[in-house]
Amino acid sequence: MDHATPGDRGFLAPDGGKNTLFSWIFSTDHKRIGLLYLSCILTMFAAGVVLGLTLRLKLITPGNHLLAPQTYNAIFTLHGVIMIFMVVIPSIPASFGNIFLPLQIGARDVSFPRLNLFSWWLYVAGATLALISIFTGNGPPDTGWTFYVPFAAKTTTNVSLAVVAVFVLGFSSILTGLNFITTIHRLRAPGLTWTRLPLFTWSLYATAWIQVLVTPVLGITAMLIFAERVLNLGLFDPGRGGDPLLYQHLFWIYSHPAVYIMILPAMGVISDIVPVFARKTIFGYKMIAFSSIAIAAAGSLVWAHHMFTSGMSDLAIWVFSLLTFIVAIPSAIKVFNWVATLHRGAIALEPPLLFALGFIFMFSVGGLTGLVQGAAGTDIHIHDTYFIVAHFHYVIFGGTGLGMFAAMHYWFPKIFGRMYGKSKAFLSFWIILAGMNLLYFPMFVLGLQGMPRRYYDYLPRYATGQFISTVGSWILAAGMALMFANLLASIRNGRPAGANPWGGATLEWSVASPPPKDNFESEPTVARGPYDFHGVVPSE
Repeated sequence: MDHATPGDRGFLAPDGGKNTLFSWIFSTDHKRIGLLYLSCILTMFAAGVVLGLTLRLKLITPGNHLLAPQTYNAIFTLHGVIMIFMVVIPSIPASFGNIFLPLQIGARDVSFPRLNLFSWWLYVAGATLALISIFTGNGPPDTGWTFYVPFAAKTTTNVSLAVVAVFVLGFSSILTGLNFITTIHRLRAPGLTWTRLPLFTWSLYATAWIQVLVTPVLGITAMLIFAERVLNLGLFDPGRGGDPLLYQHLFWIYSHPAVYIMILPAMGVISDIVPVFARKTIFGYKMIAFSSIAIAAAGSLVWAHHMFTSGMSDLAIWVFSLLTFIVAIPSAIKVFNWVATLHRGAIALEPPLLFALGFIFMFSVGGLTGLVQGAAGTDIHIHDTYFIVAHFHYVIFGGTGLGMFAAMHYWFPKIFGRMYGKSKAFLSFWIILAGMNLLYFPMFVLGLQGMPRRYYDYLPRYATGQFISTVGSWILAAGMALMFANLLASIRNGRPAGANPWGGATLEWSVASPPPKDNFESEPTVARGPYDFHGVVPSE
């Protein structure tokens, strides 16, 4: 079953002689649904990148040019909403999770294939509503992606439809999480015990619990904003007797765990890539697996470190600061174990590993600067400055973004049965890494100098840092354009990959590339760990 001919397109082949749009958007094959998610996510990512480049172009010099203040606020909000709710949160779980979770546990599909398709339709519906909100009402929302009240309750822009879109997107996330939890519990192949699960599967499991438990809080909060605007209730607006701090608590109870929905699957990708290209068993398998659960649990308890300047009691600030430092421990365990796995390994520096190393570097910078914010004393000075923008993008784009790119280069041969141009992949990585650091590192300096975030204009003394950041955005965009052009061209023109081009030992590498429609000819039996490379060699 692992020696398919190069012309065999597996699940990509026509169903019953047809390969139409209809056959794709109504397919219950988890692999096709994963590709549908991936295509939608990358489309929204392209839109978010264009909006971000527009913002950076406006900020290249101080002054009132290119964009009007209201237009700037609208583009700023759209960039955040698209990137957070439509790209980063669903990015790896909904796409690569859907494609590879059943393959990694020896299943033919997820537990609820039709519910899986419905979750994609909900994602499309939510994204469509968000796009409609741009062109209807009194213009696109201008509140920022956080929808902070009382402004979100009073602005005349189309916030109501935008929060309904977020509500629908949240339902898609919940259904995906429920499906993954049930699939991992009920459909594992014989012999695939909890201590033999691939670490990518472990990360999806931890992420799914966060999706199920905290996403409803976001849905409730979004509907409360809708109710306050439509019914004129006094929930959060102090002018109507409401409490804006209540909104902040509800919002961050979801939105900080959402950071771990974003980063945990990327950590799982790195945990699968590093041992394959170090050619040795992962160091501290159980600690990496359990640290995913620890991050999910502790990460749900630290939301109020976003609110140190809000007027909370000193005791609450002390408790949330302590919890913030505690949640850094399991993340540090992962970084240590990745590096320990590489130590004295037979390292093959292929593009997936290079992107993984970029992830480790960027995430470490983002994580260490997060501790500066976790300490209440320093956070007071950098709160709502460009320092926060830099930290956030090092973690989310430098972390989740590079994790997503690593997954694309790692599993591309398995999905499409083709190899990409490695020299172009190497070149695009270095351009992307240079652009990222040139774009975001000056923001740390700007933040320490006192530059507030979200501002339409700024003082001339911040001009140098803003100029460097904008140039960095152009370099980053060029690197990503080269990377995607290389991958897209290779779908048709790349050389055949073989079943296992990297020599991976997890179950997805035991089937043909692309995988057959039903994954496995017969139910596999697992008799070894996921990173036991004894007897496994890369296919030619």
